[in-house]
Amino acid sequence: MDVRLLDGKALAERIRAEIAEKVNARIVAGQPAPGLASILVGDDAASSVYVRNKRKACEEAGMNSFGYELPASAREDDLLSLIEELNSRADVHGILVQLPLPPQINAAQIQSAVNVWKDVDCLHPENVGLLAHKGKQPRFMPCTPAGIMQLLKESKVQLAGAHSVVVGRSNIVGMPLALLLLKADATVTVAHSRTQDLPDLCRQADVLVAAIGKPHFVRGDWVKPGAVVIDVGVNRVDDAGAKSGYRLVGDVAYHEVSKVASAITPVPGGVGPMTIAMLLKNTLQAAELQIRR
Repeated sequence: MDVRLLDGKALAERIRAEIAEKVNARIVAGQPAPGLASILVGDDAASSVYVRNKRKACEEAGMNSFGYELPASAREDDLLSLIEELNSRADVHGILVQLPLPPQINAAQIQSAVNVWKDVDCLHPENVGLLAHKGKQPRFMPCTPAGIMQLLKESKVQLAGAHSVVVGRSNIVGMPLALLLLKADATVTVAHSRTQDLPDLCRQADVLVAAIGKPHFVRGDWVKPGAVVIDVGVNRVDDAGAKSGYRLVGDVAYHEVSKVASAITPVPGGVGPMTIAMLLKNTLQAAELQIRR
């Protein structure tokens, strides 16, 4: 079977170009450029790369980027004070606190402290509630799930009536994605570490999403022939032949699954670029919402 690559990189570039045009139009009209404040606590290497890429994308779109870095020893009160300051600033329209946070900081407490109108990651309990409430319109959609849904839409993947299996139940990807798939009229099963006979369950999926954070976890014989496979994972594995000493792989055994699936996202170049594009979209939307308010 010839597999179709779902190219998130190309789609994300197009979306980012559209956002840059809208930002420029705002500025020409005399409105302020959208501003995104990103907060990094600690020196986790992967988090540093993610934040740097987000800040760069923000600046390329003509937005203001405000970067804040706190040491790994920072107290929860220090972070709460910074968020309180950013909540009150008119030039900051979106606030992003990079996860994970050090163990002395309660992530749920931090997420609840971000102003709901600036919560561009859609992690505040109120925004999550709007996402889950049937008939309610959320202020924002969480970036990675929103990117996946946009990629599926652009690729004309039929979701209504399809059986979608999401492997992973995190608050960042698995759970909100399941809600968005339900809103698209898919029949959704959320699988996790305690799911019994996971391979058999995956084989029932018309749309299979792997978001569990384990390299090459989903094997080729787990996939229904003709299924659409979305690989959310970004895992580093040792590779002596690579200049960096490692390479990035997904949660899906690509070379096996690509022989069975009808469509699949590559890693890198699939879901990752869409996440950043949706962050920019949410930041622009936050600026527009705050002006209307």
